[in-house]
Amino acid sequence: MNTYIYLRALKHAEHTVFCVQDGQKTYFDPQFNRVVAYSSGQQVKRSILDALTTNLNVSMAPITFNYNVTAKKELENKEPWSPCDPSYVDQLLGGWMRAGEGMITVKRRSPLSISAMRPIHPLLAGVYKENLTFDRSDKPDYHPVNVRWGEKLLSEEEIEDFLTAHNRTLPRRNWIPDNVRTSGLFIYDIAIDLRTLFCVSVNQHEPELHKEKIEDLKTKGWIESENVFGKCLVMPKEEREKVIPALANAIINWRITSNQARTFSLMGTLAVAISDNANKLAGAIRAKLVEDSDKPKAKPIIDETAGAEVFVTLPCANYVITNVESADALDQAEKRLTALLMEFDYENQLN
Repeated sequence: MNTYIYLRALKHAEHTVFCVQDGQKTYFDPQFNRVVAYSSGQQVKRSILDALTTNLNVSMAPITFNYNVTAKKELENKEPWSPCDPSYVDQLLGGWMRAGEGMITVKRRSPLSISAMRPIHPLLAGVYKENLTFDRSDKPDYHPVNVRWGEKLLSEEEIEDFLTAHNRTLPRRNWIPDNVRTSGLFIYDIAIDLRTLFCVSVNQHEPELHKEKIEDLKTKGWIESENVFGKCLVMPKEEREKVIPALANAIINWRITSNQARTFSLMGTLAVAISDNANKLAGAIRAKLVEDSDKPKAKPIIDETAGAEVFVTLPCANYVITNVESADALDQAEKRLTALLMEFDYENQLN
């Protein structure tokens, strides 16, 4: 019985940004001497869980944010608490940890191991900067301008006198410099641990759950069973069969939703490879260096003979030489992933 499912997917990003708080995340590739963009595994995971809960039309688990009032009567930010409840699907699949003074620490490792989304090859993606503008110069009389001299707000006549005396203008335009964008071919990898996907340990030496929550889950129909890690509770089959198709859809079709509106990209999935052998994924979707007299080049390769099941979309032919693309490739990948998740015997893992 195979206990892991491995998936690699190839995406295309066009003139976009993967995160917005501090601009595009990048790292330096020392072999090819290039700065390349990436999206962290945490961001990919959050995007998948967003898609999953949207598919199921359920809310994510409520998080409690904790603050202490210090001796100086200032608010001190403390560690937030998750409910540590696998009844919430994002908790079950995303994992949790809750620790604090006077309580037993509980933690669950996510059954989804997710890589960063990074270039399939450093030469097949790039970053560049652009200067943006906030421009309202088309209607100067409609958009007012304030000018302060110290604490004094100048009148319209005083503004005009100042501009005339100093040969200046006041355009309704602000420049936003050095915004990093990225384009190229990106891959991400996921390993799904079927042993813990829908199973939660009841071990109290290194607990995932408090005893009260264990009893609560039993009353909700969770099944007592055992896997290689020890005694556990298994989500009821009827609930699993609702989650599995939604999870397969989310893993195949997620996209980053936190990037800015002005940098929207479809981030279309070009190809998906699925296997129970991680090494075969590396061969199925890869890049190859091409000899060149001036500088190194690389080309992307989709290889359906590498040992993994490969699903190639029509847009993939824009960037990769392939003869196996199809209009329903992602639908077929989703169906295959759903079937693999359904086949595993979660209740009888030791038989």
